[in-house]
Amino acid sequence: MKNFAHRGFSGKYPENTMLAFKKAVEAGADGIELDVQLTKDGEVVIIHDEKVDRTTNGAGNVRDFTLAELRKLDASYIYTGKMDVNPVPTFEEYCEWVKDLPIVTNIELKTGVYPYPGIEAKVWKILQKYNLQDKVIISSFNHYSILQMRKLAPQLQYGLLTESWLVNPGAYVESVGVECYHPYYGSLTEETVAEVKGHNIAINTYTVNDVDAVKRLNTLGIDIVIGNFPDMVKKVLAEK
Repeated sequence: MKNFAHRGFSGKYPENTMLAFKKAVEAGADGIELDVQLTKDGEVVIIHDEKVDRTTNGAGNVRDFTLAELRKLDASYIYTGKMDVNPVPTFEEYCEWVKDLPIVTNIELKTGVYPYPGIEAKVWKILQKYNLQDKVIISSFNHYSILQMRKLAPQLQYGLLTESWLVNPGAYVESVGVECYHPYYGSLTEETVAEVKGHNIAINTYTVNDVDAVKRLNTLGIDIVIGNFPDMVKKVLAEK
């Protein structure tokens, strides 16, 4: 079972910042999960919420900021006084950093609230520029967005995100022509896992921050756990 850092090492560092990504690698993560959106001027940036209010010292929608305006914000303001200022990263900045590392990146297209027309093509262009085609998984709660990007880049690996307890999820994912199922980990019963695996679909689950949950999921044969504490997951998986 692989260990992916959710928004980087977000349990101890400001989420979706280059600092959190670098600390995830230091902690021994096999991969990094991150979220992408578009700025007002069409740049791909890494941030989770559609609004900047929770994770930065600004206020308003990401899509209403230009890249220059967004970069002036402190994406680690929750840790004010505890660490230096960390700007909102661009997706290209991340790709430049990760391109030579043995890290797989789970890129979540944040198109569930705002569709961000063109984001799929922009992400694909950047991935090609840094030759990351074989080191990524593209996921989204907007399954239409996944289908749109798959038309552009059928060679990539894709995952369908859901918070629901779907009936026969493996059959659904297979019918869409996607390789991975990305559910909330609490929905993974033995029966569900067996059904999904029966369709040769990989299971990559979130957000796993509990030791017992990591152990249970490993026993179930889950492919990837995505959590805020990659150091904890690494320790649990190393135990015999």
